[in-house]
Amino acid sequence: MSATDRLSNSRLRDLPSTVARPGYDRSRMQTGIVHIGIGAFHRAHQAVYTDAVLAGGDLGWGIVGASLRSVDTRDALAPQDGLYTVVVRDGGGERLSVIGSSTGLLVAPENPQALLAAMTDPQVKIISLTVTEKGYCHSPASGELDEAHPDIRHDLASPNLPRSVIGFIVEAIARRRAARVRPFTLLSCDNLPANGRTLKRVVSRFAALRDADLGRFVAGEIACPSTMVDRIVPATTDADRAAVSRALGMEDAWPIMTEPFSQWVIEDDFPAGRPAWEMAGATFVSDVDPYELMKLRLLNGSHSTLAYLGYLAGHETVSDTMAAPGFATLVRSMMDEEVTPTLPRLPGIDLEAYKTDLLARFRNPALRHRTWQIAMDGSQKLPQRLLGTIRDRIAAGAPFARLALGVAAWIRYAAGTDEKGGRIDVRDPLAETMRERAEGCASAAELTAAFLELEQVFGLDLPANPHFVAAVEAALDDLLANGAAASAARMAAA
Repeated sequence: MSATDRLSNSRLRDLPSTVARPGYDRSRMQTGIVHIGIGAFHRAHQAVYTDAVLAGGDLGWGIVGASLRSVDTRDALAPQDGLYTVVVRDGGGERLSVIGSSTGLLVAPENPQALLAAMTDPQVKIISLTVTEKGYCHSPASGELDEAHPDIRHDLASPNLPRSVIGFIVEAIARRRAARVRPFTLLSCDNLPANGRTLKRVVSRFAALRDADLGRFVAGEIACPSTMVDRIVPATTDADRAAVSRALGMEDAWPIMTEPFSQWVIEDDFPAGRPAWEMAGATFVSDVDPYELMKLRLLNGSHSTLAYLGYLAGHETVSDTMAAPGFATLVRSMMDEEVTPTLPRLPGIDLEAYKTDLLARFRNPALRHRTWQIAMDGSQKLPQRLLGTIRDRIAAGAPFARLALGVAAWIRYAAGTDEKGGRIDVRDPLAETMRERAEGCASAAELTAAFLELEQVFGLDLPANPHFVAAVEAALDDLLANGAAASAARMAAA
């Protein structure tokens, strides 16, 4: 296709009638949100909710998106005026919608001052984030700022040229304060426990390290509501791009594939104002913690367990894994017997129906969510998704063999060699450290001991607990001796 066949404002009128498109005048949008981390999840979730608010007539909530690393999203979407297609897929087919909530795209390393200028614009009332767990420059085990992190050390030495999201936020706060501009609200949309409080803690600490008075200001004046976000968003493939471009009759360089389900639970604490996201289905609550705990432990914990075991068993996607013998039974029994007893009761939430719906979502054959993609950054995810549940089971004197299998599968995966002796492309901040620890380990006991020394993952308590060590070691021994498929089937039959 030629350049004139690219999705853009001028080509919206040429889209097929079956494709939804922005029902508002994009030229009248104003920027009210700066979002850092413009990956697939944001574009399938928060940007879609905001698109609905804009369509409702409130045009003050356009989103400037910023990447802290890659130029890829900007280079794909800028020629399209920030437009892209969201494709909702399930067994019944697909529905296409063009999303128009973007008012600009920035790449922080190219021009840090442009991002800081956007964040200090008085019209901007919210800074939102999807930077993944590792983007918070914190210790996953403790939740505290990692003051030795290279980007944190750089940003403390050069606050006017930040690299980390924490450095950008604090510098923008300092500039707004100096200019007497009202503070923005910080909105984390990442899968972290108490993500608002975690963000507040690391930002406040960083600010205090810069200047004690600035630290007190951040602690007292910056709102950081917690959220729970939920939507499965697999990576877009070249086949997806080609199929969407055919359906549109024009090229879309980076469409997004997702499932019908979408959930957003938000603590309602926005002193500077907020969009009416509830009109698009968001739920505002006074305390998001119970919802977040349910999702992290049931969905994310199960997803990670399926990803590591499924990858090791040779399954490319979650739906492939769910179709293989034993895996669906394993994950349902893990939910029922080991996770659910650790959860509080939630008014209006039917946990049995929620778990049944999760299994149906995992089975969605149209989504093709790759196990390798979910397996990324496991050292950052494990504490929230599996280890917190295990700690609660230990405190209750209750068994946790299935959860231990999930941990053992991560260790087996992170060691970097698959069941056929091939190299695994482990994408993780600790990938090199974990590879080095795995070298020379001749048994499950040695490999378990080597990985449990990762204090930033396991803390100090779990490695000192003989029940935890024994359970993980036994599961890892079974994985090494018999393989993931056999281990999953055996555990499912237990």
